[in-house]
Formats: sequence, structure tokens, C-alpha cells
Amino acid sequence: MSTLSRTSVEIATADGTADAYLVHPDDGQAHPGVLMYQDAFGLRPHLKAMADRLAESGYTVLVPNVFYRHGSAPVVELPEFIDMEARPDIVEKIVPVMESLTPDLIERDAGAYLAWLADAAPVADGPVGITGYCMGARLALYTAGTHADRVAAAAGFHGGWLAGEAPDSPHLLAGRVTAELYFAHADDDPSMPEEQVDRLEQALTEAGVKHRCEVYEGAHHGYTQSDTAAYNPAAAERHWTELLALFARTL
Repeated sequence: MSTLSRTSVEIATADGTADAYLVHPDDGQAHPGVLMYQDAFGLRPHLKAMADRLAESGYTVLVPNVFYRHGSAPVVELPEFIDMEARPDIVEKIVPVMESLTPDLIERDAGAYLAWLADAAPVADGPVGITGYCMGARLALYTAGTHADRVAAAAGFHGGWLAGEAPDSPHLLAGRVTAELYFAHADDDPSMPEEQVDRLEQALTEAGVKHRCEVYEGAHHGYTQSDTAAYNPAAAERHWTELLALFARTL
């Protein structure tokens, strides 16, 4: 296991300053950069632990608080274990914050995150990888489509509303994507129903994007998040296998 360097950083954006977590092997070398996009619950100890695990495989990982316009993380106070059925108040607080992050803000912020990575000493030259969870899968697809020259690979896990009918649905950016993509959908996920799974697959195929989309049977929305009731250990490990293989191929 690598010795890691962990630090909190601040990223200047067009709209303020985003707090973020940065972790990389503590070996004095530059490593391929990875932008990790949070789920709805945000930057917290569990997400930092996921970034640490990724960094141990030889990456410099940046996890921004994408809700920075609403304050530093944690934007919403969370229990150590998150059970949405037992705590519907959490959802009530988070949904408006999520909805305020519009596609134009996502694109603008992504440019700031990617520029910061490009200038950071622990990050090797070249395009980066992205991994996103829940809402972060949408951010990953938006970023791959709007900053194609900076993204070599992007993955999304238990993402929601990736291929809806709205005119700004992220799947409509498929024709601009040059990265290799991997999406692992949750099983029976109301936020990513079968018609959206099929629509995303069709859009990526027709655009000629190198990709693979799968449904993890028996794994519910949030299956990678060990501090939530949705956690599925087998599906989470499968996610690590696929993610590390994707980055090994592309970064």
C-alpha cells in the first residue's frame, strides 16, 4: 500500500472558491489525474476514503465540493450512517441544492477543476480520468462532452437521469465525447429506468463513442457508498475492478 499525501485545497472558479480534497502517492512523482465527482451527499469521510483507495493505485485524485456555492462541505449535516427512509429530511435539504447545479454551471466549474489539475505539480501531463457517483455520473458525462480535449476516460456508477427527455439531457452530448466511457447502472433504479438505459446506449453507439454500459443486477441506487443503506459490497468491488481497468487502459 502506497504512502499517501492528503490535503485540502481551494479552487478558484468563476463564481467563487470551491473547497476540495486532494490525494496522491507521496513519492515526489507526478501521477495521472482523476476528477472524482461526488454523489448527492457530498464530500465527506467515505468519499475521501474512496479517493484514497484510487490514489493507492497510482493516481492523483481531486474531489471537489460541487455544492460550494452553498458553503463548504458538508453543505448538509449528515449522520455517520445514511438511511434515506429513516431520514427523509436529508433528501428534502439536498434536492434543491442538487437542482441548483445547472448544466451551464457544471460546464463552467468543470473547466476550473480541469485547469487546476493541469497546473498541479502532482498531476502528470495529459488528459485526465473522471469517475462519478449518483449525480456525479451526470457531471462526468457533461464534463466529457463539454471538455473533450481534457478527458481520456469517464465512468459513472448508479447515475440518474443520464438520458432523459429534457433538451439539456447529458446523453445529447454524445457526439462531442472523445473519451472512453463506462456506465454501471443500478438495478431497478427509478432515476435511470430501462428506457433511459436504452436511450443512453443508443446515443453513445450512434455517436461512435467507445463505451460499455451494464446493469448490476441486485444492486440498488447508491451501491458503492458504504456509509449508506444502499451499499452492496459485491457490486462495489465490481465497480473498483472496472474503474481501475478503464484507467489502466486510458491514462
